[in-house]
Amino acid sequence: MKHRSTRDAVEDLRKGGFLIQIDEEVDAHLEMAEIQRRVYANRGPALLFTNIRGCRFPAASNLFGSIEQARYLFRGTLEAVRRVIEVKIDPSALPKKPLRYAGVPLTALSMLPRKVNRGPVQKSTCQITDLPGIKCWPDDGGAFVTLPQVLSDNPNAPSNLMQVNLGMYRVQLSGNAYDHNQEVGLHYQIHRGIGVHHRAALDRGKPLRVTITVGGAPAMSVAAVMPLPEGLTELTFGGALAGRRIRMITGDHAPVYADADFAIVGTINPHQTKPEGPFGDHLGYYSLQHEFPVMQVEHVWHRKDAIWPFTVVGRPPQEDTTFGQLIHDLTDPIIPSVIPGVKAVHAVDAAGVHPLLLAIGSERYMPYLERPEPQELLTQANAILGNGQLSLAKYLFITDDASNKLNIHDIHAYLQHILLRVDWKRDLHFQTRTTIDTLDYSGSGFNQGSKVVIAATGPPQRALVSDLPRDLMLPDGFKNPRIVGPGIIAIEAPRFTGSKSSKDLQTFVQSMANTSSFESLPLITLVDDSEFASRSMSNWLWTTFTRSNPACDIDGIGAKSVNKHWGCSGSLVIDARIKPHHAPPLVEDPEVTAKVDARAARGGELAKYL
Repeated sequence: MKHRSTRDAVEDLRKGGFLIQIDEEVDAHLEMAEIQRRVYANRGPALLFTNIRGCRFPAASNLFGSIEQARYLFRGTLEAVRRVIEVKIDPSALPKKPLRYAGVPLTALSMLPRKVNRGPVQKSTCQITDLPGIKCWPDDGGAFVTLPQVLSDNPNAPSNLMQVNLGMYRVQLSGNAYDHNQEVGLHYQIHRGIGVHHRAALDRGKPLRVTITVGGAPAMSVAAVMPLPEGLTELTFGGALAGRRIRMITGDHAPVYADADFAIVGTINPHQTKPEGPFGDHLGYYSLQHEFPVMQVEHVWHRKDAIWPFTVVGRPPQEDTTFGQLIHDLTDPIIPSVIPGVKAVHAVDAAGVHPLLLAIGSERYMPYLERPEPQELLTQANAILGNGQLSLAKYLFITDDASNKLNIHDIHAYLQHILLRVDWKRDLHFQTRTTIDTLDYSGSGFNQGSKVVIAATGPPQRALVSDLPRDLMLPDGFKNPRIVGPGIIAIEAPRFTGSKSSKDLQTFVQSMANTSSFESLPLITLVDDSEFASRSMSNWLWTTFTRSNPACDIDGIGAKSVNKHWGCSGSLVIDARIKPHHAPPLVEDPEVTAKVDARAARGGELAKYL
């Protein structure tokens, strides 16, 4: 089915058995988000809320509740889009396999956006306060749009649809110092296309024309987060995935998606900012309050049958995990053409996406060496860290796999492959002062931190164990060692309370300098709660890579620098304790938790997912 509106998608999901309708009154303040989180965690269907306290619009969530559900929504177009991407990567494929790519020209016709004078989204008007003011976490600064499609005009080419940027940048509807019904906050991070347009507006000294649309074809939500190859715009991709040309209303405002359910139309003063946030974000912590651009609202439009789609983010997995899975489905074939020699890249969702990146490359330099060292892998690592949003990676593990048997999505197997081969004296490569993810507060400042590349190749150098060493003696204050997996151990360290605590890491590695206890445990993590960290690989990934800044929080047994290259002869140690400058983790409101528990106790179709 080719969807035009959120209602089209909702009814399609209903027919497919992927939707529950909730007619009982719900509260947009925390309760709807709590329901959404639980339903997603229990692999439940999409939700249609028809009775939101104080709001006349219905709302839908969990539209992308599973990869199976997402594939169902795009069942008529997903394969066609995959083939378009293949041809985009390798145009010579078209004449080589004419039958496979016979439909590509027809798909291409649906990709071009089309200008229109009016659209369903302009049927009615309302105010910001009429919209579902959904607040997801207790300390959020207000209500947010969590599935926005932010469209910005290129100031140097106004209304040129092929230069319109579409991105999913969160929007704060209420709270803080925003003028009631007149302003909304617009948060966008580094390495985002809207920044180019904002820069152009600054250079011209003119406001940046922006439209925030919500709803319409689900394809537009995917297009807004999709990393695309050169020459393929978000609107063209959205048209291909939707199976129809995206209709855009042009005029004295930024282009407006004509079939959206809602549209907030306005401008950004290039020189004005206001505090935005806090917001419970996808790393599992709050992103704190910072100065971000402000949008002056000129119009708020909506369809006659409008439904407000929303999602909830937090510690993975959440619904945005499905976006990642869908993106992997479509982009895995792109990687070798974008970054020569790189076979696969995996941004690890459980670690918050940007903090941890795994890659499989090719080691083709000097194949005659009996014991190769990472060479081409380092070239490929630099290319990865210079490529769009991949550049936000904080930890990059990269290896080669001549057998082509290593599954990059099997994190246990991948880490074992690395840890069997890594030489900590040789294979660590740091960038000590650089940019990291805006949402990552483990660094030295806003957007500031460090990176490390761990590049390993060659034959295995050690065995890995899954048992605690019998002779393990820990220094005072360090306790409760727990095995996480083969070769990985988590150890509870003293709470990090201030500057003196920064010496704990050094104390540990110096105390263990003369022990052989860790010979088969090459990776040690110091944590606040080793039982929690070792309970699952997901817990360990989240704890280790969201709570450490490589240049500050990595040390090693037998560490030394040779010609400014740092390494260690024994185990690598990562200090993954919570530090005072970190953002607080997300915690549910106990009253709302009890309220949803009571809703579950009443029974009904929804209860089994709560």
